[in-house]
Amino acid sequence: MLALRDVQKSLPICGALLMVALVLGGCSSQLADMTPADAQAHPREPGSYLPVHDLPPDRDQAIIPPEQRAKIEAELAAARDRQAVAAKDAK
Repeated sequence: MLALRDVQKSLPICGALLMVALVLGGCSSQLADMTPADAQAHPREPGSYLPVHDLPPDRDQAIIPPEQRAKIEAELAAARDRQAVAAKDAK
């Protein structure tokens, strides 16, 4: 009998929570459609395809000199090896 009374007391509370959740869910969909007054309008039709053949101009110099690139690669390999040893020790 005690369990039935607990269910009868919690049923209206659960119903009220469900109704509040549904009401708030309906409001959030309307709020999501609102935009600020100074926002730019989105075009209704998608634009043309992106210009995939427009490449940036070639660089006059290399991005990283080869000796600096070799130094960076050596540092990264050393860090990788240190992490591999640390991972083995952690197991």
